[in-house]
Amino acid sequence: MADIVDQKTRSRMMSRIRGSNTKPEILLRKALHAEGFRFRINVKNLPGTPDIVLRKWNTAIQVHGCFWHRHPGCPKATFPSSNVSFWQDKFAANVERDRRALLKLDELGWRTLTIWECAIGREVAGPLIDEIASFLRDHDSAMEHSDDSVRHGEISGDGVGPVSCAIAIPQLS
Repeated sequence: MADIVDQKTRSRMMSRIRGSNTKPEILLRKALHAEGFRFRINVKNLPGTPDIVLRKWNTAIQVHGCFWHRHPGCPKATFPSSNVSFWQDKFAANVERDRRALLKLDELGWRTLTIWECAIGREVAGPLIDEIASFLRDHDSAMEHSDDSVRHGEISGDGVGPVSCAIAIPQLS
């Protein structure tokens, strides 16, 4: 299928897609700040330049767009029908880069939390903040009682309705 706009228009449209300070990131940061969490944003000296870094909890949070980072099973992770090989390579590189960044953060001793765009939606729901707070605070108690605390978490929504979130622990190997 051919593109519905000319190359100049498509180029202009694509140039406006942001890599940082996206709407989901800003919504999440405002909600975290309102709950009393303090953080740094886009920390360049950490692998993958995490979107939100909470040094007190030694945790890096990445807010991933479902389309660009290929959220499995999400209706927002559609696939363009034109220039297919370019998009396959682009998406594969994005996913591999994300995986490498998580592994490097793990090697440096950081805990990571990936929050998908579909979990945030148009506003940050209370259950989402509760899940994040639980992930952060459980680390403190887990560190006191065990050497095997949760190091990686992932929160996603269903892509269409209100968020139903739970921490999933992805395999990073």
